[in-house]
Amino acid sequence: MSRPRNPYADLSPAHFWRRAVSTVERHLLDPVVAARFTIGRQDKVATAGSCFAQHIARKLQAAGFNYFIAERLRGATPEQARARGYGVFSARFGNLYTVRQLLQLFQRAHGDWMPAEDHWIRPDGHYADPYRPNVEEGGFTTLDALHADRASHLAAVREMFGQANVFVFTLGLTEGWRSRQDGAVFPLAPGVTAGEYDPGRHEFVNFDVAETVADLRAFLGLLRAVNPRVRVLLTVSPVPLIATFEDRHVLTATTYSKSVLRVAAEGVVREFDWVDYFPSFEIITGSFNAGMYYQPDAREVTEAGVAHVMRCFARHYLAGSQPAGAATGMPLPAALEDADAGEIICDEEAIDQIRE
Repeated sequence: MSRPRNPYADLSPAHFWRRAVSTVERHLLDPVVAARFTIGRQDKVATAGSCFAQHIARKLQAAGFNYFIAERLRGATPEQARARGYGVFSARFGNLYTVRQLLQLFQRAHGDWMPAEDHWIRPDGHYADPYRPNVEEGGFTTLDALHADRASHLAAVREMFGQANVFVFTLGLTEGWRSRQDGAVFPLAPGVTAGEYDPGRHEFVNFDVAETVADLRAFLGLLRAVNPRVRVLLTVSPVPLIATFEDRHVLTATTYSKSVLRVAAEGVVREFDWVDYFPSFEIITGSFNAGMYYQPDAREVTEAGVAHVMRCFARHYLAGSQPAGAATGMPLPAALEDADAGEIICDEEAIDQIRE
């Protein structure tokens, strides 16, 4: 007697744990089933977000793709420029850890909103921009210099949003600090590297799923209004929180934060057909690799982990690297195989250093 039909009978191996995970060599596992779009060598690709976004930026450049840098330091070597925050992302905004930061950056760049908190004072007496406090290593010696640099920066941000063919955003955190006066969100709490924390003016916030989805929708709508053909690729950073302000263990705080971001990303991907999700988070954190993609501190990602992420990214999203769905053993560009997980700039590292 034949077995009755069931809805799982005709599904591909990717749908089954034993066939797609248990029996696949760790370094060959590829969780991408189908990419919604590919990136051509002439496409301008902009990146922003948490620290992990820097890996994609660096590998795009190394593989000869058109990584879009809208804000440059003229007359400087790449090393000199990077030391001052140029080229780390597509514009000199530092880390954008929360979606609210991204939304507010767009609004500021297009003149739709200007936060009340204008500047912070550093311990050395120089000035810092509250919305990118670490981009200028020695701070700004005058407010005029800060304001001029900010104006130039926001002009570059407008160019980035208006001209990018593909925008890659890595969602990093849900926890943040904001102004009680107007809701402006900062990448670091006041007082960590600059400014002074005042509980009457500043408050902690931990964005939930509804808030994160609403911010993503709002940003995507604004972005498409100025750039109707842009495509967006979302990822979730696999790097755990360096610290939490919640009254809970940092491990459970990390699980909450990453879960919110992953659910929010899924929500907008299901809503907008020009937005896709790339599972770098799943590749690094998945049980299949038995923790081998983290350094001994259980936080920093290893070079092998970055290389695995980039192999999957190139296979499905970089046109000409190799056909989507091709055998995982096929060669990729050497620049993508030779991944380097070092020299990643993260603003939140300063949180841990203040206790040393």
